Amino acid sequence: MVAKARVQKRLYYKIGEACKALGIQPYVLRYWETEFPALTPSKSRSGQRVYSEKELEIIRRIKELLYDEGYTIAGAKKKLEVELTSGSFGVDRDDEETSTQGKAPSRAAPAAPLEKPAPARHPPVAEGPVLDTDASKRIETLVSGIEDALREAREIQALLGPKPSP
Repeated sequence: MVAKARVQKRLYYKIGEACKALGIQPYVLRYWETEFPALTPSKSRSGQRVYSEKELEIIRRIKELLYDEGYTIAGAKKKLEVELTSGSFGVDRDDEETSTQGKAPSRAAPAAPLEKPAPARHPPVAEGPVLDTDASKRIETLVSGIEDALREAREIQALLGPKPSP
């Protein structure tokens, strides 16, 4: 029988400890702090970010929404906000009935429609590429510019005429 390692609950975790426990990089966590208002760590006397257990749970949920469920930052932000305001945050999604102690789980409807999840990190080849509208506009502009440059090059070539044979 393999004994499980006993994890000691602490009041606060430094950014490095939190990142190691959650499997993310510190720069990712710092970026999420700028995007998710619910994520506001305290600072120690020395100015280091320190995270409570509640904040670690929020970070875990953000990671699930972005990496596992495929939401965009905006979609994850809306979904997290809905979960926090409806009180459904912190409820174990696999075993809701036991965590609510026999009460029926509350299923609050979202206040606003959520943004469609982003495509999976490695979509199947059959789906083809999915572009956002800004990217497709930039590509159209690039293709148009290339076509214009080719047209001008052909006009210049026509003006210069054929190369003389040696």
